[in-house]
Amino acid sequence: MSIVRSRIEQKEASTKSQALTGKVVIVSGASSGIGAVTAQELARRGAQVVLAARRVSELEAQVSAITAAGHLAVAIPTDVTDAAQVTRLVEQTLDMFGRVDVLVNNAGIAWSKPFEKLSMEQIAQIANVNLLGTLLLTRAVLPGMLERQSGSIICVASVAGHMPVDPLYSATKFGLRGFSLSLRRELAGRGVSVSVVSPGFVRTAMSRNFRIPMPGPEIVARTIADLILKPRREVIIPGYYHAIIGIEHLFPWLGDLAVRSARPRIETKK
Repeated sequence: MSIVRSRIEQKEASTKSQALTGKVVIVSGASSGIGAVTAQELARRGAQVVLAARRVSELEAQVSAITAAGHLAVAIPTDVTDAAQVTRLVEQTLDMFGRVDVLVNNAGIAWSKPFEKLSMEQIAQIANVNLLGTLLLTRAVLPGMLERQSGSIICVASVAGHMPVDPLYSATKFGLRGFSLSLRRELAGRGVSVSVVSPGFVRTAMSRNFRIPMPGPEIVARTIADLILKPRREVIIPGYYHAIIGIEHLFPWLGDLAVRSARPRIETKK
């Protein structure tokens, strides 16, 4: 029985590893963290991945690592808050691959400082990267997906979109969830799926000042890959955050205490 089970598991693993073969995927915010690991995961599963981000050297390093492993990936440096650059990203992807099958809206930043100490430029930057960038990218790829009646849009939000933890960051993530869930309803029956991934604390540069146990970005990357094949409305990960969100909604004063005790006072940026 163990031999049969082992062969079945090997066959399932092999099938899963190539389940996205031929899919053309754009991943924003792909120079590090969740975006970089997601690009690696999707490429490993057979997708043709276009990595987009502002940091050119980091982006090219990620592409080099993926191609060295025998997979297909290209880098297109892009500021997702710039409509012209977003248009160029999609046009270049279409020139190379002919279509966009999947869009992973992952680009995001945060500043860990009180709202009143943020400059006007920082406020605009966070709002534009976390929310406007998703709107622009989604708008750019959507007509082609609707014309083919096929496509998948996955937005990386946050548990902070369920629980208010930071005035500006939570505002953008609440907004991102609202946009994604509303778009999902608007596109129902038209062949294009929209899903939201809402991670809690994940081990990335953005969370390095939090002294709590947390999983690596691989948990998010695997979830995104699975959502392409089996779309769902929203996935909250790790799963224990369902209970945390429920408690916060029932007893918001506990959330007040937790946020005050956990918030670092060191400025961070992804």
